[in-house]
Amino acid sequence: MLDFSDLPRFDLIQPEHVKPAITTLLADGRALIERLTAESTPATWADFAGALSVGLEPFGRAWGVVGHLHSVNDVPAWREAYNEMLPEISRFHSELGQNLKLFDKYRALKANPEYATLSREQKKIVDNEIRDFRLSGAELPEEQKPRYQAIMEELSQLAAKFAENLLDATNAFAEIVTDEAQLAGLPDYARDAAREAAEKAGVAGWKFTLHAPSYGPVMQYADNRELRARLYRAYATRAAEFTDGSSRPEWDNTPIMNRILELRQEDAQMLGFANFAEVSLQPKMADTPEQVLAFLRDMAAKAKPYAAKDIAELKAFAKDELGLADFQPWDAAYVSEKLLQARYAFSEQEVKQYFTEPKVVGGLFQVIESLFTVKVKPDTAPVWEPEVRFYRIETPAGELVGQFYMDLYARETKRGGAWMDEARSRRRAGGGMQKPIAYLNCNFAPPVGGKPATFTHDEVITLFHESGHGLHHLLTRGEELGVSGIHGVEWDAVELPSQFMENYCWEWEVLQDMTAHVETGEPLPRALFDKMLAAKNFQSGMMTVRQIEFSIFDMRLHCEFDPKGGRPVMDLLREVRDEVAVLVPPEWHRFPNSFSHIFGGGYAAGYYSYKWAEVLSADAYAAFEEAGSPFDATVGRRFLDEILAMGGARPALESFRAFRGREPSVDALLRHSGMIAG
Repeated sequence: MLDFSDLPRFDLIQPEHVKPAITTLLADGRALIERLTAESTPATWADFAGALSVGLEPFGRAWGVVGHLHSVNDVPAWREAYNEMLPEISRFHSELGQNLKLFDKYRALKANPEYATLSREQKKIVDNEIRDFRLSGAELPEEQKPRYQAIMEELSQLAAKFAENLLDATNAFAEIVTDEAQLAGLPDYARDAAREAAEKAGVAGWKFTLHAPSYGPVMQYADNRELRARLYRAYATRAAEFTDGSSRPEWDNTPIMNRILELRQEDAQMLGFANFAEVSLQPKMADTPEQVLAFLRDMAAKAKPYAAKDIAELKAFAKDELGLADFQPWDAAYVSEKLLQARYAFSEQEVKQYFTEPKVVGGLFQVIESLFTVKVKPDTAPVWEPEVRFYRIETPAGELVGQFYMDLYARETKRGGAWMDEARSRRRAGGGMQKPIAYLNCNFAPPVGGKPATFTHDEVITLFHESGHGLHHLLTRGEELGVSGIHGVEWDAVELPSQFMENYCWEWEVLQDMTAHVETGEPLPRALFDKMLAAKNFQSGMMTVRQIEFSIFDMRLHCEFDPKGGRPVMDLLREVRDEVAVLVPPEWHRFPNSFSHIFGGGYAAGYYSYKWAEVLSADAYAAFEEAGSPFDATVGRRFLDEILAMGGARPALESFRAFRGREPSVDALLRHSGMIAG
């Protein structure tokens, strides 16, 4: 774990290495801080700020490997190793954030005449550090600092426990079907995967779980309504108080959520803010919770008429065509698929057969190469699972730009969802340049029966999305760690490149080269693509208000809700649903208990950033539409230069203006979503 000469040694790293390695690095970090905060150390970039950044990098890289393995290989030994050191990590970060000597050095550097001579990147880092010290309690009275540190430690432990409870509850459920007649409607790939899962578990029949590759097809295709209802109930009550399914009382996330909210409110008040939402927005593009809520409600007002039309059509179709007079939420995906087939004469299952993994991955790389004038090539590296692949990005002249791991398949030991994370960031190192390395993680169904894996179009979009994050990290030209890649980028702008890349999944010149039918090898027919395009905004109103529901709930939870007031979190969610939702789940649905983004991740009072960044990304893509080609070389170069390469070296709004030549406009998003003509 202490070998930082090149790539992480996943072939050698073991859980028992974590404690001694991290303990050593923490001691090294504390010694470094002691040395750099001494009065004899000049408050200059080279002697202080630059030395601190480079000196703490090994600690960040090593703990990043531990966190990564905890996410992709959450076996008991790795979970124990991660959780044992988590309090120490939190303590170190709190010490760092509250160290007045460090804070004073940064302020002295800002006041030093040398500050005016620093590069734009270096100035931005100094400014960000001063802001972040204030947000980390550096200016708190000494007697309050131990309490603040204890809050940070407890919050990190609670976030980890929230995610672990959710994973344990997800893994505990299994639906075993022994009568094949109950599988009517399910596509062959879903049956084959369930059969393999049953064989692996040593049981007869077909095994279904709550992991997306298993759960999704049942909800979308299974004719058996009772089967759908059972899985829906189990999925909706994961990590909740109910014990009628597979969950257990010790996995109930309700008390964890309440405690997290209490601690965040205490954190905010200690720092002099009215609520945690104000704290969360300090380093973001948005200014106030009120501004965010106004943005969300404006979007809701535009989308809700379309959403109401969507749900009315769905219920009418369910009643008139499928005989479902009492439409229920576990019917929604199933009826939507039937309506999609009836209206546009194609099914997602039909489309899925054309998106075979080798063609999709190759097509993604072709888009990257065409847009940004680079080459993506296979590479070799130690990996944590045999199916993980490793690639390198090069300039046309063969110079290394960056490298990335691709871990596409779902596993029981892997956390849900899809995400990009960094293994190493770009920075100037001695006379050369340290090149960035990224992890791209998804949860797609693995290959079955000797055939290549096939992806739904939504999964292809997910892969392009995470690759956009990866490109933001890998194509940076940043030379200082604090603003290299996604570092220093406002949270509500960080989704811009990822959502931008999704647009290429709807371009015919892209799809015709990245599809091959799993049986025949034939590319996607143009007629089928035209149907997909016609159906692109199918239920976009419903999907928009659903995201807005989550976003308003998150923001109000962190700016209005009193966690000590005795009111359940679910009450607030019901209130939000009354305002914006058109499809209301049953009373027993416990969505907050699995809302990992805000309780187990970094999106607290920040979930709105998906919609916020969608405005930016749609407007950015409109520049290519205006130029007449999704691969316009001039616009592509400008996007690379002004957005991706810039990283966090300047405010995101400045980068957007530099690319677009004006302020962002919501019109492109509304047009792309079919909510205004264009």
